[in-house]
Amino acid sequence: AAAGGMNAQQIVDMLIQYSKYAIPSNIVTDIREYINRYGRIKLVRDGDELLLKSEDAALITEVIHHKRTQPYLLGQIDRNTLLVDSARRGHIKQALIHIGFPAEDLAGYTDGSALPLKLRPETLLGKSFEPRGYQYAAAAAFYAGGAPSGGSGVVVLPCGAGKTIVGLATMADVQKATLILTPNTVAVRQWIQEIIDKTDIPPEMVGEYTGERKDIAPITVSTYQILTYRRSGGEHGDENGQEYFPHFSLFTSYDWGLIIYDEVHLLPAPVFRVTAEIQARRRLGLTATLVREDGREADVFSLIGPKKYDVPWRELEQQGWIATAECHEIRVGLSEDEQMTYAMAELREKYRIAAETPAKLNVTRHLVERHQGDQILIIGQYLEQLKALADELEAPLLTGRTPTGQREKLYDQFRRGDIKRLVVSKVANFAIDLPDANVAIQVSGTFGSRQEEAQRLGRILRPKSDGGLAYFYSVVTRDTRDQEFSANRQLFLTEQGYRYIIEDAEELLAI
Repeated sequence: AAAGGMNAQQIVDMLIQYSKYAIPSNIVTDIREYINRYGRIKLVRDGDELLLKSEDAALITEVIHHKRTQPYLLGQIDRNTLLVDSARRGHIKQALIHIGFPAEDLAGYTDGSALPLKLRPETLLGKSFEPRGYQYAAAAAFYAGGAPSGGSGVVVLPCGAGKTIVGLATMADVQKATLILTPNTVAVRQWIQEIIDKTDIPPEMVGEYTGERKDIAPITVSTYQILTYRRSGGEHGDENGQEYFPHFSLFTSYDWGLIIYDEVHLLPAPVFRVTAEIQARRRLGLTATLVREDGREADVFSLIGPKKYDVPWRELEQQGWIATAECHEIRVGLSEDEQMTYAMAELREKYRIAAETPAKLNVTRHLVERHQGDQILIIGQYLEQLKALADELEAPLLTGRTPTGQREKLYDQFRRGDIKRLVVSKVANFAIDLPDANVAIQVSGTFGSRQEEAQRLGRILRPKSDGGLAYFYSVVTRDTRDQEFSANRQLFLTEQGYRYIIEDAEELLAI
């Protein structure tokens, strides 16, 4: 909130306005103290030197003596200024946020290679194109007119709201060589298609760097997976036999002026480490939710940047930019035999027993019949369950084992309407553009992941040409770990204003 320009009084006033009861004085005090910590310490550049400055000399003394920050300090210039190792800009920011004093980074950026780029007024197919108002606003909030206060941060928009267009608008603002990182190869090709379709950049200036191709161009699109490919020990290790990541050289192989992290909430730990070492590059994170189940939100804040722009999901729904969604939780029961197996199982086994109950198949079949003519995604976690559903529904199955070419073929058939239903694993959670999908049936997931729930709803939130609703069904096993995890999964969407209609499977099937 502080990084976004809010002060303590604004936050307290908002809480008072919307709270049913009086705000306890200790909460108000904590808010004032915490909000005032941001910006008390700043990173600035003086020539070639990186400096840590604060008007609070006692805070500077605390930083000097804290074991987390000591490895990155080169000395003290005066009572308010410390000299920082320029190569450890990201590391000192991580250390400072861990000790409770997030730094405001005003040290600026390396320009990067120039790349003149304009957005097209018409796509290659002749359709008029103009970013929406909130997409322009998001790009402007990130870039900040080129000021040191801009150039690093995260834009949070709902799935289906056009985060890729925000990326293109930012590229048009920055006008520099750009590296784009995405979750998978299908997403890489979608980005490349959008860049060529909606900007004046010729195709030969856009490179794909994946497991299949290794092209580096002024705009290069790659995956987190290829970057985190590693070799260990032996002839492929370093001199100490430690693992290393051969494709990390992509970060330094070109004079990038901007790095875009698509679905930044998925950023793997190794990419965090290398990002800590490239803080002089502008960094834009794009995501639908900053929720991370591993608790590393602070690393996103310190290494990518603070949240620069955020729009509530329901607000864009009301404006017609994403589809209106109706969410249902349908509860099934275990058979007597399954109940005994569940009762005797170890805790870690209970969820899978509940998640894979055959009772979910009957409900899924019923929902598919109810939505004949709609574009339906059946989404799950466990391959045996998905295979059974695909066989029962006579639908194609798409998993992590499906070759990229086959995935793209199935997605294209689904987009054209040649396929009306598609059974998918978690590979379809992220960065897949299926604009006509309007029904999602979730049969299992990654335990209590709020992030995954939001992403799966997002698969069906593209606005529909007929203005129709999107339907999200979560099929859950009653009185089990499955139901417990489901309650946790729904928390983020509940905060966004969505409500789940609870239905009993027996009553549903009796209709």
